[in-house]
Amino acid sequence: MEKIVSLCKRRGFVFQSSEIYGGTGSVWDYGPLGVELRRNVADAWWSSMVHARDDVEGLDAGILMHPRVWEASGHVSGFTDPLVECKTCKRRWREDHLGDASCPRKPSLGAGQHDECELGEPRLFNLMFKTFMGPVEDDASVVYLRPETAQGSYVNFLNVQGTARQRVPFGIAQLGKAFRNEITPGNFIFRTREFEQAEMQFFVEPGSDEEWFDYWRAQRMAWHESMGISSQRLRFSAHGPNELAHYAKRAEDIEYEFPFGWQEFEGIHNRTDFDLSRHQEFSGKRMEYIDPVSNERFVPYVIETAMGVGRAVLVVLIDSYREEEVEGETRVVLGIHPTLAPIKAAVFPLVKKDGLPEIAASIHESLRKARIPSFYDHAGSIGRRYRRQDETGTPWCITVDGEGLEDRSVTIRDRDTLEQVRVGVDHVVEWLRSRM
Repeated sequence: MEKIVSLCKRRGFVFQSSEIYGGTGSVWDYGPLGVELRRNVADAWWSSMVHARDDVEGLDAGILMHPRVWEASGHVSGFTDPLVECKTCKRRWREDHLGDASCPRKPSLGAGQHDECELGEPRLFNLMFKTFMGPVEDDASVVYLRPETAQGSYVNFLNVQGTARQRVPFGIAQLGKAFRNEITPGNFIFRTREFEQAEMQFFVEPGSDEEWFDYWRAQRMAWHESMGISSQRLRFSAHGPNELAHYAKRAEDIEYEFPFGWQEFEGIHNRTDFDLSRHQEFSGKRMEYIDPVSNERFVPYVIETAMGVGRAVLVVLIDSYREEEVEGETRVVLGIHPTLAPIKAAVFPLVKKDGLPEIAASIHESLRKARIPSFYDHAGSIGRRYRRQDETGTPWCITVDGEGLEDRSVTIRDRDTLEQVRVGVDHVVEWLRSRM
């Protein structure tokens, strides 16, 4: 993790938020390369989930919603953790995590040793961020920053179904920010208070839910593997009867073997008809689907897939990181799948003379016009330039040399195999597109 965090800062993937002021706890800023990687992960998810399917529609619901939404969902009453505070250091821990916590004022105690700490009584702590809507800060103006995007899909179920002329089964997909006042955030961008979710709610007829759960379970694992993630470091973890959320009939996590252990970064849940039924109860509006053939009315069950985009980015960074010995030197490489790589190609003139920079600049411009993210670099030795691009995950490096002046060709080097091929200048865009 130290190497990943260092690389992210050095190459402009992730920075500590408000770093010049000492940073903000567990809030991170995505730099020039990080924002591209995160967008590529999100875009790849959206493309496969919405653009490639006829039975999933997109939605972007508001972050601020009617407070009754969170009462109906159970977040107001149930989205709390019992906390214990140390009177010495004033830190708080979840009551069920005391065995893993240690007091920073008394580090000699070690994790789980709290005999000398003055622990207070457990108190409930709400995980939702609260704010006020309007000029007056009173109980009537309280609103919450959403802790998940899913509820926006539920309250818009009939709006989307009717306007998109969809029949059950169909899904609603959302990408967007969510906020949770986590008690013990950490492990870099793994657990943060502000994060992006990629969630899809698939509405099905009761009785077909188990079949659809298994379908989406398989689909999501296959998608991660198609993005180049090692199948040996992915696994399913089923929730036991005592681990299921109050709304869930069945739930399984997709876990990845992080340096800090196996942890979940996407969940598949059978939420039954809990959410739609609760919103029907609290709003007084019917949330039933009417089958156009049988004329049968029912409240659909929901199969949810929920992925943390930041966690998926961390999976990509860790899984793609490797160190190799090349000609007696250590080469650090991010072997990121070309679909996700922030920069697809880098363009170098071998030397800064003889017209080579002009040819390289024209190739760089042609790639930009073709909407292929590229980077132009003429500083330093060609080996040093290669190493910089290896660290940022760039799949191909294009070098303009003296031979290219004669036959209008360039050398294209593959990041992973280190093989080099000659390609005509006029065919570079076509060559890259065929491999992207």
